[in-house]
Amino acid sequence: MNEKQLFEIASKAMENAYTPYSNYKVGAAILCDDGKIYSGVNVENASFGLTNCAERTAIFKAVSEGAKKVLAIAIVNQTKVMSKPCGACRQVMSEFMGPEDVVFLANSQNEYKEFTFKEILPLAFSDEDMD
Repeated sequence: MNEKQLFEIASKAMENAYTPYSNYKVGAAILCDDGKIYSGVNVENASFGLTNCAERTAIFKAVSEGAKKVLAIAIVNQTKVMSKPCGACRQVMSEFMGPEDVVFLANSQNEYKEFTFKEILPLAFSDEDMD
């Protein structure tokens, strides 16, 4: 699996985003340690606080099917600005990704940047903080 394949899956998933309020569509695709890929989209709600981001949708979908370790995630949107996960998504990602796992951020122009998870969430709160 390479990042191009993850982007293709995320882009195709993005078509199913439910965004009647913002019209800001986002798609995500994650590669888990079992080799499976899960996709997700953002799903808006009239009560905006109940909206769910594409990243969390993909991760929750994977976990609901038994996956517990994300090796890479690709996040795309329909604008020229690269997608960046919100704080809530970064915290959820920290539960299932290690510091050196890969985060690909992309835009509608097929431009992307590669980061380690540690780069997008330094000083992450984790289970180790609860000891």
